[in-house]
Amino acid sequence: MFTSRNKLACLVFGLLISWGALAADTVAVNPSHPDRYVVVKGDTLWDIAGKFLRDPWLWPDVWYVNPQIANPHLIYPGDIITMTYVNGQPRLGLQRGSVVQLSPQVRSTPLSGAIPAIPIDAIHQFLTRPYVMDQDDLDNAPYVVAFADEHILGSNDVRAYVRAIDTTDNQKFDVVRPGDAYKDAETGEILGYEALYISSSELLKPGDPATLTLTDMELETLKGDRLLPVTDDTPLNTFFPSAPKQAVNGSIIAVLNGVSQIGQFNVVVLDRGANDGLEPGNVMAIDHRGETIRDTVSKNTGETVTLPDETAGTLMVFRTFDRVSFALIMKATRALHVLDRVHNP
Repeated sequence: MFTSRNKLACLVFGLLISWGALAADTVAVNPSHPDRYVVVKGDTLWDIAGKFLRDPWLWPDVWYVNPQIANPHLIYPGDIITMTYVNGQPRLGLQRGSVVQLSPQVRSTPLSGAIPAIPIDAIHQFLTRPYVMDQDDLDNAPYVVAFADEHILGSNDVRAYVRAIDTTDNQKFDVVRPGDAYKDAETGEILGYEALYISSSELLKPGDPATLTLTDMELETLKGDRLLPVTDDTPLNTFFPSAPKQAVNGSIIAVLNGVSQIGQFNVVVLDRGANDGLEPGNVMAIDHRGETIRDTVSKNTGETVTLPDETAGTLMVFRTFDRVSFALIMKATRALHVLDRVHNP
């Protein structure tokens, strides 16, 4: 007799089967994945995960932490990454590259030798400098009014006179130059202004004007360049990939470092930021924005049609401001452009 208990058991079993199928679809493997991979210098976690998984950013979901290994989240050249299956689910595990006999000694490994999650060299300069200012920042920031010894431009070791730094609370300042406005791709609203790094400087004497020495010059300093205090914040160098916690839809609105064509490991600016729910480590899909073209076949003269968006790549957010973010292009399956759309993966 088919009782309610039997029905409940079948329902639970069915739910378990459905949940298992859903979980299996959550992390898809790379069809050509190896069973094991030996880490080499220059690898990143993203690269390695891509050898095993279709979506590399999902590696934390299948990463097995071996409690017998010290710092199992740190991976070094010579380590071995293996893929196994547990209850039908892929699992990535770690074997240290050298097997040592147990002894009452402490074996230390420098943290600097661990491979990074993403290529930090590609984003290092963008982790510490300000780069984005709002209108109030521009209006209230101290600015250069003149240079000592009749210099027209500022260069290394030249003294600059700045209005106005009245205290010695900060000794070091970045010199930045206001640049183009960052605008929302859909509404045109100004979200902030590019702040181009010019040089570093050190306070010699506060006042109005204050006196500072210019150092570490990347471009010659001009009258009107702004100064921002240097903070002691430690830049974030470790990223844990994840989807945004809420739905985020935006666009690429700029590409940094003067690059005209966007490809892998280029740094781009998004018109969404911390106020929209983005955090460092968030991964987003990129869609090539469908072009609006004239329909030359239609009998209606001047009729246009907008082509559909096409999947184009993946990016990871590494630094957020209130209304914009910086992101690194991790994968590009076709040419990317400013105004391409981004959304949750």
